[in-house]
Amino acid sequence: MAKPTPAPAETPPVADFEHSLDELEQLVARMEGGDMSLEESLSAFERGIGLYRHCQQALDQAELRVRLLLDPDAPDTAQPFEPEA
Repeated sequence: MAKPTPAPAETPPVADFEHSLDELEQLVARMEGGDMSLEESLSAFERGIGLYRHCQQALDQAELRVRLLLDPDAPDTAQPFEPEA
């Protein structure tokens, strides 16, 4: 009987966010260069929108995690941590 193959390790969310953000920044730089055809520009824009949405979703999830850590009983009313001066 064959052993089940373990699932591939998932990319940590922070690393995935950083990779997406880096790719988005590179894509914007290429587009701002102005050397792309219309079709390339549209394709790059479409990819950029996908990357932006992925990054925004990762930030929303991080914010929720912080809210849950600040006040697990009522994350919607959690107050941001204000360090004392």
